[in-house]
Amino acid sequence: MASPCFAIKIGLQTAVDSSAIGTSVKGTIIDANTNHTICDLDAMKGYEIKPYHNLMAILYNGTYYKINSDNIVIKPVGAGFVSAKGKWYRGIIMIQNKNGKLTVINNVPLEDYIRGVVPSEMPSGWETEAHKAQAIAARSYALANLGKRAKFGYDLKDTPEDQAYGGASKETADTNYAVDETKGIVLTYNMKVINAYYSASAGGQTTAGGWGADLPYLRSVPSFDENIKKNGHGVGMSQHGANNLAKQGYNAYQILQYFYKDVKFAKVNPQSYN
Repeated sequence: MASPCFAIKIGLQTAVDSSAIGTSVKGTIIDANTNHTICDLDAMKGYEIKPYHNLMAILYNGTYYKINSDNIVIKPVGAGFVSAKGKWYRGIIMIQNKNGKLTVINNVPLEDYIRGVVPSEMPSGWETEAHKAQAIAARSYALANLGKRAKFGYDLKDTPEDQAYGGASKETADTNYAVDETKGIVLTYNMKVINAYYSASAGGQTTAGGWGADLPYLRSVPSFDENIKKNGHGVGMSQHGANNLAKQGYNAYQILQYFYKDVKFAKVNPQSYN
């Protein structure tokens, strides 16, 4: 029996008046409250979901039809992608009517989420070891911050407020390779997954600590990006610095141990992975 794949909920849209959705192959809409099928979706066709009182409605061939649910799931039938916000995503799309507004969530296996983060956070043409360092940092940040946005019904936003995430639309062969090569690997301190903060560039020196929190693994070190204007909070790994270190021959693990003090590497429980 295959082990379940650990999934993470990523908020794509919050408190919106409508959402355009679709599937790359034949799809289906399911009532998340009852698990009953509501309707089928044609492949590569756009649909619009809107709030309707405390339920929802779907625009289909120019006509709105009522959906008798406040909580639906859009999923492909078989191998395929789901669409929202004009992008393709792996996993499923969840839409909830909360107080007359829609919350749109991508429920996606963790490794597939990281596939959409790495090329959104770091240029795909950068060094492979920098991509691998980014994948490990992003995976660590995600696991350390599960439930951070629970009041909205999801774990993390898809923006740099948490981590930029462009779904399957952003994936490249090079960045997917880096994710696959580091599958399940996270940074730990005192046996706990760390809040692996990172930013584009620190302007020559990273910042110690993190927003008033005394996090011993966050120290101030030369960031190897002194020719680049500071961009971001400057805490933890500098992405430009990571790429420059990779060019100098550092591997991903050396890069991470440079930017985060006294950390160890661990592999997330393999029972959580396919």
